[in-house]
Amino acid sequence: GREPTCEEIAKKMDLPVYKVHKIMKISQVPFSLETPIGEEENSHLGDFIEDKVIPSPPDTVIQINLREKIEEALKNHTHREASILKMRFGLGDGNEHTLEEVGQQFKVTRERIRQIEEKALRKLRRSSCSRKLKSFISDY
Repeated sequence: GREPTCEEIAKKMDLPVYKVHKIMKISQVPFSLETPIGEEENSHLGDFIEDKVIPSPPDTVIQINLREKIEEALKNHTHREASILKMRFGLGDGNEHTLEEVGQQFKVTRERIRQIEEKALRKLRRSSCSRKLKSFISDY
């Protein structure tokens, strides 16, 4: 194999050849995140690149508010029901657990966990807190 020519790429991508040249040129120019931006030397390119790992302040507030509403909604459930829902939907440690995993934790069958989960979700849907939780869904 050989590298395709810009003409071949342009034809395959249905783009003008000049655009392919421009894209190829941009992709080959190295730059530093420490490149100064603006007229003052205290701003750098890296300062303006969003960190996708860290949630934005508004997202953090929404997450906290949602967590509080979930905790409030789960107060109407038994400790066991709340724990099962948290494990199944990853509300505690961020990891969703299978029926089998939750069953092992509670020393019951996965079918029993499914039944408890179903009952707890029904209870959650009927609660007055469900409207508050639904507002989070409609926002996203």
